[in-house]
Amino acid sequence: MRTFVIGDIHGGLIALKQVLERAAVTDKDTLIFLGDYVDGWSQSPQVIDYLIALKQKQKCICIRGNHDDLLLQWIKDDKDNELWHHHGGDATVLAYESVSDTRKQVHVEFLESLEDYYLDPQNRLFIHAGFTNMNGVTFEYSTESFYWDRTLWETALALDPNMKIDYLLYPKRLKIYKEIYIGHTPVTRINETTPVKKANVWNVDTGAAFKGPLTIMDVDTKEFWQSEPLNELYFNEKGRN
Repeated sequence: MRTFVIGDIHGGLIALKQVLERAAVTDKDTLIFLGDYVDGWSQSPQVIDYLIALKQKQKCICIRGNHDDLLLQWIKDDKDNELWHHHGGDATVLAYESVSDTRKQVHVEFLESLEDYYLDPQNRLFIHAGFTNMNGVTFEYSTESFYWDRTLWETALALDPNMKIDYLLYPKRLKIYKEIYIGHTPVTRINETTPVKKANVWNVDTGAAFKGPLTIMDVDTKEFWQSEPLNELYFNEKGRN
């Protein structure tokens, strides 16, 4: 039995199926999804359907991403967001035109069931974006930080790799957990397309919303598998480009 972590999918069902196949995932494996299942490519509703079905077959931990929360606000409360439309929401709104009200309600229930984070028995934290409280996630002031924060990743990126963990000025947030797995901020922003580790933070968002691949990684061995770049899989679409 293996444990896998999967980066931001952004409506790319073809890529999701590719990585599960390439990693030879079985129903005995645990899958930890870091959020942002929607917005970008054209198959956001189908991604949610696929995850709902997958949860019936095996252990899946589905974490809430900021785009998932924006979709929930729109689909449940009819709360529109102009910025959302410019960042992948347009494709999602279009895709939901052919989704029945009954199916939408099932999706609402799925979106409401998403977890803010997952902390495993080995003190490894899985979270979409980050957290701001220096004492950890259970002390966070606002749960929105879990799927919007970028300061955790910025801190890890800026940290001098030669700084020892027992140094007085070492960031306290990076001492709490053995490892932290995040998505949210694509590593393509630093010209990478494979998972990046800075300090104890693993970023596995490899830019699937744009022109990068989707990534699945074995949490224990750090071996990873990737899809084809999503702009090639959805060659007649823009994604978030």
